[in-house]
Amino acid sequence: MANYKYGKFLNQSDNAAFDRVTDPGHEAPHSGIYRCEGCGENIVSTYGHRLPPQNHHQHNQAQGSIRWRLIAATH
Repeated sequence: MANYKYGKFLNQSDNAAFDRVTDPGHEAPHSGIYRCEGCGENIVSTYGHRLPPQNHHQHNQAQGSIRWRLIAATH
């Protein structure tokens, strides 16, 4: 889970970009912090760069495959 100290530096958004789940190895659709849907690990990626591949970290069977969701976007 991502943490922050000063909420005044963050804005809440209902943008559909936060609903999209992106497969490993695909280009990041936005710059920001991404969370793995299976295990909760966070990574940072920038627009157009590839998200970490499937073998980036290991999951057990219950966690399923690695899937990345944008949780904090940057401009």
